[in-house]
Amino acid sequence: MIIYPAIDLKDGNCVRLLRGEMDAATIFNNSPAAQAQQFVDAGFSWLHVVDLNGAFAGEPVNKQAVIDILQQINIPVQLGGGIRTLEQIENWLDTGISRVILGTIALRNPELVKTACRQFPGKIAVGIDAKVGMVAVEGWAETSDVTALTLAQKFADSGVCALIYTDIARDGAMQGPNIDETAQLAAKIDIPVILSGGISALVDLQNIKNRGDSGIEGIIIGSALYKGTIKPQDALDLFA
Repeated sequence: MIIYPAIDLKDGNCVRLLRGEMDAATIFNNSPAAQAQQFVDAGFSWLHVVDLNGAFAGEPVNKQAVIDILQQINIPVQLGGGIRTLEQIENWLDTGISRVILGTIALRNPELVKTACRQFPGKIAVGIDAKVGMVAVEGWAETSDVTALTLAQKFADSGVCALIYTDIARDGAMQGPNIDETAQLAAKIDIPVILSGGISALVDLQNIKNRGDSGIEGIIIGSALYKGTIKPQDALDLFA
């Protein structure tokens, strides 16, 4: 199990949102690079970064903050938010990003995702963010009529290296993750699934661990780390 501490970027700051609402942003650190270093020092082996402004703009916005992070740390970084073209994917990989997360474009143009997987093997993940099981895009501002499972199944045997599933209703709310829905999705696809949204206490991680057959291979933690309801060492020790 890989635990991914999350850095969400808004206007150059490290923030957390409540259920994806940009107006409900809390700034936790005005130096994302310093925050990234704290996570490295805590012992995490991966970092999850999202360009929130980029997700709405449809193009990278917080590029300098991402570059600052990459220059500061030496662990792999997965990045999502506003990445919609092959050129953008290539540019980010050339910059040092280890894994690019495609969300909106995965719904709008799944063939582009498959092409990216062929061009950049092992480097492409798909982010599926869902409201009541339906895929939301454009920074969660729009909800489609496509189910999370339907979208996920489009990428079977395509080379997608991970699928990040976020229950928007749980994200930032500190109310516990949607383990059942995530496990149901993981059971029906062969792509490794990363759970995102709602992790609030160590018991949430224990509950995931207890579901050893869930198919969940990674966990993204944001607010719980910033608010101190989960200590990094406790989380890492649980899955050591």
